[in-house]
Amino acid sequence: MMNDVVKIRGLKSGLQLLLDKNAKFDEVKASILEKLTTGDRFFIRGTTVFMDKNSFSAEQTEELRRLFHRHGMLFSDKFPTATAPKFEQKAASVSAPAPPPKVDPAKTTIVVNKTLRGGQEVRTESSVLVFGNVNPGAQIIAGGSIDVRGTCRGYVHAGAFGDQTACVVADKLRPIQIRIADLIARRPDDIKKAEQAERASIKNGYIVFEPILR
Repeated sequence: MMNDVVKIRGLKSGLQLLLDKNAKFDEVKASILEKLTTGDRFFIRGTTVFMDKNSFSAEQTEELRRLFHRHGMLFSDKFPTATAPKFEQKAASVSAPAPPPKVDPAKTTIVVNKTLRGGQEVRTESSVLVFGNVNPGAQIIAGGSIDVRGTCRGYVHAGAFGDQTACVVADKLRPIQIRIADLIARRPDDIKKAEQAERASIKNGYIVFEPILR
């Protein structure tokens, strides 16, 4: 059955997809799309969905990432080690429950359902997802990545506590200044304005801008 192809496991930092090892990619994609379009109670906007990076090819994984992004969700094939799945094992003895594992704040996401106007600020150790614009004079300082579903013209600092794997994504990426970890960049004035979403990330020691598909 289609519903058995993909199962969902709740994590403190998001959701994990458990896939039928015999299922083909098209079956998995169709099952996920069915869950997204029928309003599955697990798929809440702003939630991060994790999947084993060895499940599919890089192109197929990117296709799933775009599918989740179109429905307002974040997607990662880098499973947080603090909440990695534990397989069933027999306890040798009865003891006090272990303390809950620590979750990297940068792996969690806060959602802002409004436009950030001049003078407004979001400062967090987590990643940030904005459904709106980031206007000039507004700023976001995040320990993780920043995703703006609109135009970003304000000041944005991703990976503010040293995470060089963080990135900044926006439908229109026009920041006055952008920072990732300890690197600073300003979008060149003469660069051709892309008609699609863009991502800024660190590559070879520099912040680079590149178009992406949502």
